[in-house]
Amino acid sequence: MTVKTDQRPEAEAAPANTRRSSRFWNINRRDQLAGYLFVLPLLIGVILFVITPVFLAIYYSFHEWNVFAGDLTFIGTDNYARLANDPQLPGVLSATGVFSLGVVVLNLALGLGLAVVLNRKFRGATLFRTIFFSPVVVSVVAWTLVWGFLLQDNGVINSLLNMIGLDGPNWLRESNTAMVGVVITQVVRSVGINMVLFLAALQGVPQELYESARIDGARSSKIFMRITLPLISPTILLTAILTIVGALQSFAMIAVLTQGGPGTSTSVLVYYLYLQAFSFNDIGYGSTIALVLLTFVLILTVMQWQLRRKWVFYED
Repeated sequence: MTVKTDQRPEAEAAPANTRRSSRFWNINRRDQLAGYLFVLPLLIGVILFVITPVFLAIYYSFHEWNVFAGDLTFIGTDNYARLANDPQLPGVLSATGVFSLGVVVLNLALGLGLAVVLNRKFRGATLFRTIFFSPVVVSVVAWTLVWGFLLQDNGVINSLLNMIGLDGPNWLRESNTAMVGVVITQVVRSVGINMVLFLAALQGVPQELYESARIDGARSSKIFMRITLPLISPTILLTAILTIVGALQSFAMIAVLTQGGPGTSTSVLVYYLYLQAFSFNDIGYGSTIALVLLTFVLILTVMQWQLRRKWVFYED
């Protein structure tokens, strides 16, 4: 007599487990994992080189660190009190404001003007785009060294001025002109990137709107103010944020051209931070200045982002 055994429950159990596993590890979860893996290197970089230094700066700002002796002493808010009473701070903040304002205004205005001109079809437009953009890819130090020679008392710029009967100053050694020279050097180098961004935005404006406005008899100035500017306002916001942050972080150009001088006329906040932290080896006080700079950048960025609803196209 043969005994029959029913194996169906075990046979059905394996497919059930397989189905549960396949339901968990579905295509959506695989896509999420792939996304996390792609983001992971950037996330690690942000944690190591952005978040960690910020927390270390906060920590060091409450300490006095003697680098040579290796002593780290907690001093509370003494560094912040010292910063509030620093006699050089008003001059540094004034130089930072003048430099940032000059760079931002000239950079945005020239970048937009060049983009409007180069957006038209004429012979040699591509060559001019390349010429204006080429300084962006040049090393900052190399660019600054060249302009340091150009702005000397007997440099090329003063020689050109002498040809038209003008006596040029010693640009980088006089308090009244040192900031002008630094701003011009920075703007000429960085205006190309804003020009390219504005040019891309202008080429994205529908031509039908221009044709309709011309048929209605609108003048070129009104077309620019009522059609062009509103439609490229998202790009204006982007370039404004990037230019302001870049201006507040400009260091190499100041260090090479003027070393913050004459006096403190070109000593911007980031260069003053460098002097305190690395020239005078006062890491705690330098960290305090770094946090002030970070606060300025965050405040300006948040203000621009909040104001975007009032003038940026596509925003509610």
